[in-house]
Amino acid sequence: MQYTDVAIPLGQAWSSPFARWQGSLSEVSSLDIAVAVTSRALADRGVDPAEFDGLVLGWTIPQPEIFYGAPTVAARLGATGVSGPMVSQACATSVAALHAAACAVAAGAGPQLVVTTDRTSNGPTLSWPAPSSAGGAPVSEHWVLHSFERDPWAGASMIEAGEAVAAEVGATRREIDELTALRWEQYTAALADDRAFQRRFMVPVTIAKKRGELRLDADEGVRPKELETIAKLNAATPDGVHTFASQTHPADGSAGAVVTTTDRARELSGGAGVVRILGSGFARVGTSRMPQAPVPAALSALRAADRTISDVEAVTTHNPFAVNDLYFAAETGFPLDRMNAFGCSLVFGHPQGPTGLRSIAELIETLRARGGGLGLFTGCAAGDTGAAVVLEVTD
Repeated sequence: MQYTDVAIPLGQAWSSPFARWQGSLSEVSSLDIAVAVTSRALADRGVDPAEFDGLVLGWTIPQPEIFYGAPTVAARLGATGVSGPMVSQACATSVAALHAAACAVAAGAGPQLVVTTDRTSNGPTLSWPAPSSAGGAPVSEHWVLHSFERDPWAGASMIEAGEAVAAEVGATRREIDELTALRWEQYTAALADDRAFQRRFMVPVTIAKKRGELRLDADEGVRPKELETIAKLNAATPDGVHTFASQTHPADGSAGAVVTTTDRARELSGGAGVVRILGSGFARVGTSRMPQAPVPAALSALRAADRTISDVEAVTTHNPFAVNDLYFAAETGFPLDRMNAFGCSLVFGHPQGPTGLRSIAELIETLRARGGGLGLFTGCAAGDTGAAVVLEVTD
């Protein structure tokens, strides 16, 4: 999809820190996390909630009262009278939510607020009546764990998809570990000078409790991934090349952005500049070949933006397995060390809905530090799907 007059005000894409699975945010509704983070982000940026003409809410894991999600979140933020679609497309949710907001703006709507949020911790167990089964026993599904374990179309787990692609491209354990260690080094660069880079886009989570408050200022549950240490780990599957270090971990968090026309984005940024959204793309690949999907998605988004990979100055990816980035680099020629300059989901974790938007916020700030330029975010999603967006940071 090509967009000709859609932009994010520079500085108005943000993310919370991500909390480890079953960690600090494990008993907080993702809707409460979204309200806390978004209200703080808007206040810090001087954005009046009354400014918005619509809200897009992205999530993938049901929470209590999610049926009323979008209008309730909008009202709690102070945008009463505003609503919009709720988007759920597994790990592609962030790109899909941005796409929905961009299409609304392109069709003539006013500024849109994109809110993405998820809590993989304590995922719900769904139960469906099955009167014809033995004793009328119900059919049940754990929303999070069963999704990790099996793609119903392919009949394989996510780790099996990662290993299948690694085997096809001949990726070695050494290559997987070296890339993982590189991504760890890049993440630590974002922690330099008291997390100066992360503070450009990261919004603390502050939740009122009966006694005091719950506060999360930095990523929780991130484990070091130095090469010497991870090389000693056992593979996650027999004869596999991925360990628990070279695949992402589930997490909890929220991320968001303001989407509007280019002129309005300039006004809202106070002269700081704009992030033009040029194109997006979605793609599918072979059954259970999920790590390959970011490549055709990226090429689709680049075609929509009338650009090529050689025009791109920075790339961020959602890479639940290290092989994702190895495959992307091999297929596109884009250097591995120019991808994910300040970290990625392989290191900081994966709350699903907001993961992509955090990486997009990091991409924007990476380009901003360079003085502007063209950037690409791409990542895989459930089964064999990928999603990507091309953007340009300019004045």
